[in-house]
Amino acid sequence: MAHVLTTGGGKALLDASDVAILLLDHQSGLLQTVKDIEISELRANVASLARVAALMDIPVITTASVPDGPNGPLISEIEQFAPRATYVSRKGEISAWDNEDFVKAVRATGKKTLVIAGIWTSVCVMFPALDAVAAGFKVYAVMDASGDPSELTSRATLARFTQAGVVPTSISAMVCELQRTWNRPDAAKYAEIYALFSPHYAAAIESYQRAQQAAKA
Repeated sequence: MAHVLTTGGGKALLDASDVAILLLDHQSGLLQTVKDIEISELRANVASLARVAALMDIPVITTASVPDGPNGPLISEIEQFAPRATYVSRKGEISAWDNEDFVKAVRATGKKTLVIAGIWTSVCVMFPALDAVAAGFKVYAVMDASGDPSELTSRATLARFTQAGVVPTSISAMVCELQRTWNRPDAAKYAEIYALFSPHYAAAIESYQRAQQAAKA
C-alpha cells in the first residue's frame, strides 16, 4: 500500500491524493521523430513517471494513436513500470480527449489534477491538456517526459501552454512535488527513481555508499 503523506504547508503545490497521470502516445514510431530531447533521456523520464505512479498508487491512463500503423506500439517502459494502467483504445482520433471512452476513463478516476506526458508535446499532450483545462481540471505537462519534432515546436508549445493555463514542469520537479519529504518509510524507493532520471544522482548515491563502506572497514 502506498504511504499517504499529509502535509501541513501551503497549497501552491499539487495534492498527490488528487492526481491522475496520463501517458499519451509514447509509441516506438513517434519516438524516432523526437528531436528536442535525447531518446534515452525521454525514455528514462517516462519510466520515472510511471514508477512514481506505481509507488504512490496514482491512477495511470495510457493510450496510443493508431498503434498498428507507423506510429508503432507503446514503448516497453509503459508496460514494465505501469502494469496496472488503464489502456484506452482510440478510433483514429488525434486528440485523446476527442475519444469519449478516454474522457470517461479520466473522469472515473475522480481526480481533478492531471499530470500529462506524451509524444508529440505539441499535439498528443497539448490538445487533451487544453480541453482538460476547459473542462475544469488542473493540468500539468511534464515537458521532459514528452517530445517534439524540433526545439522550435517545443518552444511554441510551451508558450501556448502558459497562455492557456497548463502548468509546464519537469520530471525532477514532479517527482519531488509528489514525494514532498524524505521522512517516509519508502524514501529509498524515491532515491531509486531519482537515480533513473538523473545518472549524476546515481553517482552521488554510489560515492556515498562507497564512503560509508570504507568508513566501516
